[in-house]
Amino acid sequence: MVSLTPNPSFSLMVRVQLPNQAGMLAYVTMAIGEAGGNIDQIEVIERTLKTIIRDITIEASSVEHAEAIVTALKGLEHIKVLNVSDRTFNLHRGGKISVQSKISLKNQSDLAMAYTPGVGRICTAIAEDPSKVYSLTIKSNTVAIVTDGSAVLGLGNLGPAGALPVMEGKAMLFKEFGGIDAFPICLSTQDTDEIVQTVKNIAPVFGGVNLEDISAPRCFEIEARLQRELDIPIFHDDQHGTAIVSLAALYNALKLVNKSMGSVRIVINGAGAAGLAIARLLQKAGATQIVICDSRGILSHGRSDLTDQKKEFAIDQSGSLADAMVGADVFMGVSAPGVVTVDMVKSMATDPIVFAMANPIPEIQPELVTDDVAVMATGRSDYPNQINNVLAFPGIFRGALDCGAKTMTTTMFLEAAGAIASLITAADLNREYIVPSVFDERVATAVSAAVQRAARADGVATR
Repeated sequence: MVSLTPNPSFSLMVRVQLPNQAGMLAYVTMAIGEAGGNIDQIEVIERTLKTIIRDITIEASSVEHAEAIVTALKGLEHIKVLNVSDRTFNLHRGGKISVQSKISLKNQSDLAMAYTPGVGRICTAIAEDPSKVYSLTIKSNTVAIVTDGSAVLGLGNLGPAGALPVMEGKAMLFKEFGGIDAFPICLSTQDTDEIVQTVKNIAPVFGGVNLEDISAPRCFEIEARLQRELDIPIFHDDQHGTAIVSLAALYNALKLVNKSMGSVRIVINGAGAAGLAIARLLQKAGATQIVICDSRGILSHGRSDLTDQKKEFAIDQSGSLADAMVGADVFMGVSAPGVVTVDMVKSMATDPIVFAMANPIPEIQPELVTDDVAVMATGRSDYPNQINNVLAFPGIFRGALDCGAKTMTTTMFLEAAGAIASLITAADLNREYIVPSVFDERVATAVSAAVQRAARADGVATR
């Protein structure tokens, strides 16, 4: 396994005191470089005739790597390490989101309108005409981010408290990229019936529900039941967000290798929520040859351990992931680190496309197969072609809320994928640029517009 590239996830702020002499800073930076750290910024905090105190921002690749860098600095002669702080932990201290008023309460008049007694008129108006809740409250622009903490990132069942930092981050992304007010709802139950009932009970506040980090196969039933029993859009991002962005990336990757969706053989490793959702959306997009593998190999008819969702994709072929990849045109991994070897990639068809999306460590390190693939994508931000759900869910919900969609449809997902892919022009398209940046301000607008058109075409929009 190739060492991970240092990145901001393991970012340190190290305050050091060094003699105010020429060459001493170079002495420090050389030690950091030799320990494998990346220097981001250096700032002078205090200078005297004898000493200089500097803050040095350093990126590492893991907690252990960060500790090794600090140890190297502490071993330098004449250098004193005054303080070490983890910048990622510091960013999260006190939480990352807050609630702010949209109006100022400057006097008694403002208070009388915003709260009692004036607010009573608004309550009565909504009780008489429930549709007014969308125009007179936050419901029209508010999403609940619901989790039970059973499948947090790639970390497993961390429970509701362990999931909260992720949901806070998700709320930030909704606001920053879609202008949507979202709030984390972390439930202290992993019972399907209780989750469904709880979401139904809080639904009057929200215009939509984003399900997050709920383990398979329960996530499938929870989403399906909520879609049936509520009249607001329900979206499981681990399924549909991943599928939409993966499809968008594949659209453009296939253009580079001059292959069609209907002709390529696609191998998906990972038969959880993301893998099965990708497969379903690819089928709707025209894919006809899909082989899915889980930890026990190909989903084949001969296996007796398949869930109902996995049986949907069972085929006659049996064998391992290595067997499945022989002659494949496309590999999509939403599984585990390091499960793909160089030889497996070399066994694929001419001009193979590899999406190794396991995070933080992909199924195969891109450096290992640079010369063996036509297009490579990962889930990481420090490599080209990041398959990131942020490209999808803010625009999906922006569009659904703006047109008053009562549910989500496959057509909305397909159109969203097409909108994301279309932002890369033929002139700009290349093997390291198949999806737009998450900071591309066109993305949410394009996805929103596509979703609204699809919702109206499918008859699920109310405005």
